[in-house]
Amino acid sequence: MAENNFVDYVKIFCRSGKGGRGSAHFRREKYIPKGGPDGGDGGDGGSIILRGNRNYWTLLHLRYQRHIFAEHGENGSKAQRSGKKGENRVIEVPCGTVAYDAHTGEYLCDITDHGQEAVLLQGGRGGQGNQHFKTATNQAPRYAQPGEPYEERWVVLELKMLADVGLVGFPNAGKSTLLSVVSEAKPKIANYPFTTLEPNLGIVSYRDGKSFVMADIPGIIEGACEGKGLGLRFLRHIERNSLLLFVISADVDSVSKEYAILLNELTQYNPELLDKRHVLALSKSDLLDEELMQEISRDLPDLPYVFISSITGLGISALKDILWRELNSDEFIPVAASRETLVHRKLDVASLGFEPEEESPDDNDTDAGLSDQ
Repeated sequence: MAENNFVDYVKIFCRSGKGGRGSAHFRREKYIPKGGPDGGDGGDGGSIILRGNRNYWTLLHLRYQRHIFAEHGENGSKAQRSGKKGENRVIEVPCGTVAYDAHTGEYLCDITDHGQEAVLLQGGRGGQGNQHFKTATNQAPRYAQPGEPYEERWVVLELKMLADVGLVGFPNAGKSTLLSVVSEAKPKIANYPFTTLEPNLGIVSYRDGKSFVMADIPGIIEGACEGKGLGLRFLRHIERNSLLLFVISADVDSVSKEYAILLNELTQYNPELLDKRHVLALSKSDLLDEELMQEISRDLPDLPYVFISSITGLGISALKDILWRELNSDEFIPVAASRETLVHRKLDVASLGFEPEEESPDDNDTDAGLSDQ
């Protein structure tokens, strides 16, 4: 798939269906002069539903589908016949999709599992027919309930990629190369900064047929939390990774300083990222000898680390062992696996650069016919 086909933000207009009117009909048959009220109920309007689908990994299929409408419920009719319910509209989205109100930025719902459904807009209920309003003192009610109106709103869908391990590092730290070595993923690799312009996923094979998912996030630079470089656009993908693997080149002046800068950018973006488990991988270690590795090891932050080289394969097996051990630690609870621990902040819709909204599409569907009599 082409690089520009990775779509992680879309803005769509959704409208549920309105409920059908109840009927105010009276039974009229030969030899039954006073049959009484027999108006049926109106059908419920269709709802707009989000459903998780693991076969999608981007929101590309919604980019040009700006308006999504559910069906209206049909009106009730005579002989206590209820109107047909409006058909729901199901929007298939990748796992990890979050819905926000496009006007206020308020969080609406979150889809994290395959097959999980959430009602984005509820369809209107159908009105009751006059048969429900007959009493001993009101045996011929000439009225029925109208159906409830539809709901409509502009919605922003945001994709946050789900992965077990997220690669965090500066541009040209060797993240994409590492992903290409430990998995079958084929990310773009070049000798200039910001080669990776979109997240890449890869399945890392482990022993005995075991595996875990690794995500390569575009490079972070100092000031990314303020919008520098690629800015905030891809930092949100790190929120859904269970474990963060910091990839820092072994030939930098101070590994601890580089780690502190990266950690500060993540903290400024979302302080909850400090609660995740961290592992340090020192890339390009084929340039070092044993004496230099020992010297660098004395000034490393207090977290699991390993010297690796994607070119020679140095430390790759040890890295997999550390990641698997951390992911399956008894004390480790994957943040992405627990919806209760996910805190969704208000979305800054203005920063996304969407075009001004169009006017809400007119509803040309008029109520057909008058109430049955």
